[in-house]
Amino acid sequence: MEDGEVATGDSRDNVRVMIRCRPLSKDERTNEQKTIVSMDTEMGIVSVKSPENPEAAPRTFAFDQVYDQNVTQKYVYDTSARPIVESVLDGYNGTVFAYGQTGTGKTFTMEGVPEPPELRGVIPNAFNHIFEQISLIADRQFMVRASFLEIYNEKIRDLLEPKKMDHLELHESPQGVYVQGLSTVVVKCVSEIDHVMQRGKLARTVGETAMNHESSRSHSLFTITIDIVEIGPDGEPFVRVGKLNMVDLAGSERQSKTGATGDRLKEANNINLSLSALGNVISALTSSKKGIHIPTATAS
Repeated sequence: MEDGEVATGDSRDNVRVMIRCRPLSKDERTNEQKTIVSMDTEMGIVSVKSPENPEAAPRTFAFDQVYDQNVTQKYVYDTSARPIVESVLDGYNGTVFAYGQTGTGKTFTMEGVPEPPELRGVIPNAFNHIFEQISLIADRQFMVRASFLEIYNEKIRDLLEPKKMDHLELHESPQGVYVQGLSTVVVKCVSEIDHVMQRGKLARTVGETAMNHESSRSHSLFTITIDIVEIGPDGEPFVRVGKLNMVDLAGSERQSKTGATGDRLKEANNINLSLSALGNVISALTSSKKGIHIPTATAS
């Protein structure tokens, strides 16, 4: 039905939620299914009708931004991710991720398709944006690094070196959370960073479910780290580091709809468990209570 993109920051004011509603799929049209969702893009309101009781008043939900079925990929990028990328180029950290049920179009929103250019998603648009901006800034030097991992069945895999070890470990230092042993690649242009992403995608875990012919069975995290060197007021160089995390989450799903058994059931249970944990984190980040505990990650 819809996928959400969330931009995260250090306070509840920096967590923004956007909802995108995709059009009916070919299978849905074949089965003569009807749309029960309407989007008020001006007010940021989503209305959902009850399929069992069409005469009942629809339920309404408010979000920071609402995109209907006719929105372009470029508009989604410009209004959701572009401000975050701009802040990363100034040395801040930012995250964009797509969340929703399997088959709702999360991967299309995040990656899109290479051709035509207008169908490219958030990640390739970010690639172009970053290197376009770097080419225009004369008073700073930049070094861009990329890494790509997936979390599959609660284990972290390096998608750029998938055979290096079975799984990597998550650690925490005074500088923040990091994945020990995760490989990074220095990239100097759009084609190089795109090659890194395509290489990692070949190693990503996907599979067919009753709800999606090619469902992402893992959470993927593509991280761009930008080292920025500039001259300070004292004439000495100093370094700032910005980090952009772009996440394509595995789709949430119900066993009753997917008919999952065996490995697929194990995958689904782990996916839903981790998405539930993510929900707890978002709730804590957006809470108005002071001093609330922010849950930490447990994948290993």
